[in-house]
Amino acid sequence: MASDQYIVGLDVGTTKIVAIVGKLNEFGKVEILGLGKTESVGVMRGQVANIERTVQSIRVAVEEAEQKTGVPIKVVNVGIAGQHIKSIQHNGIRTRTDSDVEINQNDIDALIDDMYKLAMMPGENIIDVIPQEYMVDNESGIKEPIGMSGRRLEANFHIITGQVAAINNLVKCVKKAGLEISAITLEPLASADAVLSNEEKEAGVVLVDIGGGTTDIAIFQDSIIRHTSVIPFGGNVITEDIKEGCTIIKGQAELLKIKFGSALASENQENEIVSIPGLRGREPKEITIRNLSHIIQARMEEIIENVYYEIKNSGYEKKLIAGIVITGGGAQLKHINQLVEYITGMDTRIGYPTEHLGKSNEDVTSPMYATGVGLVIRGFEALKLSNKANQSQHEDIKEEDNNIEETKPKVTGHSSGNKKGGWLEKLLEKTRQMFDDDAQ
Repeated sequence: MASDQYIVGLDVGTTKIVAIVGKLNEFGKVEILGLGKTESVGVMRGQVANIERTVQSIRVAVEEAEQKTGVPIKVVNVGIAGQHIKSIQHNGIRTRTDSDVEINQNDIDALIDDMYKLAMMPGENIIDVIPQEYMVDNESGIKEPIGMSGRRLEANFHIITGQVAAINNLVKCVKKAGLEISAITLEPLASADAVLSNEEKEAGVVLVDIGGGTTDIAIFQDSIIRHTSVIPFGGNVITEDIKEGCTIIKGQAELLKIKFGSALASENQENEIVSIPGLRGREPKEITIRNLSHIIQARMEEIIENVYYEIKNSGYEKKLIAGIVITGGGAQLKHINQLVEYITGMDTRIGYPTEHLGKSNEDVTSPMYATGVGLVIRGFEALKLSNKANQSQHEDIKEEDNNIEETKPKVTGHSSGNKKGGWLEKLLEKTRQMFDDDAQ
């Protein structure tokens, strides 16, 4: 892979829009060259609510990233979230005509294609199909069946669905900002790539990404994604609670949360007081830090209890040795990990998006950048798979030209959910056509 190849992750969130530019260094590690960030004014709870405002915000973030890095940005990897996102588990079966012929990538692709044909609720479509584990002739727990022999090939799939209208609106915004989309990724999966270690995924871990509008959950066990979920509460709800509880304006409430916010009221002294300037000459308002923390703790307890319900509902509560990793902007609240441990009884740490990064030019250590960094990492992983697939196909063609009878299974570098011919690819092609027609 060329060292001058760049990947751009675009995180279109409820409170902020971030464009992060990355490249691979000489050691094969992802290096962040720079980022652009702006306030998100057209997104509510992870979904686009105002096309034009969202387009303007995307342009501002991308232009800032271009100025900082000197890299012209034309193609981006986009993250998607929102309460419309759902996940289901499904089993696929394929009976092969000749059990002596080795299982190849075409068999895997055929199984995945069958999953895309599942009937969905009106207005819903499949975003991603993620193979979990395979079974060959009743032999279970197989992670890589290519090269094996067998007649009956089965697989368990984690299928992610979303509302077509919500996805269309996101794609339109990115296109109107003058950008091409190379892939759309579920945000908690991108965040997981940025903050989780391979050991944690193998041992069993819950990623909790507390954003502005939603809290995203992803559960891994035995290095397999087992459960994903979206809770329609995030940091913005806490800000609203502070605004109402302290009778102050939203901007002041957000500053209070960021500078003095704590998820545990008991960790603050009774006599700690902060003074808020009054509006237009009015008397300043005095608020105790402990009262502020009581407001925050009440809402955080509700969010964490919803998270814990999803953990128990997944059926993996007793198998998560690595506990919980919290990331996203909400992870910056003081004492958040102590409150999570208290409610769930599970080991908890804060996830910083530096787990798989080399030395970077930009400070991206804050948990709020986890999704953007993860989108860059995922982009390079997809690029490696694509290069590997092209190399494999080239070798196969070369063998055919040399009339070699022995054949090898072709690896097509299947990227689940964003593959050629998949629903997402058709959506992107349809949107490209729409913009081409407008230009004419």
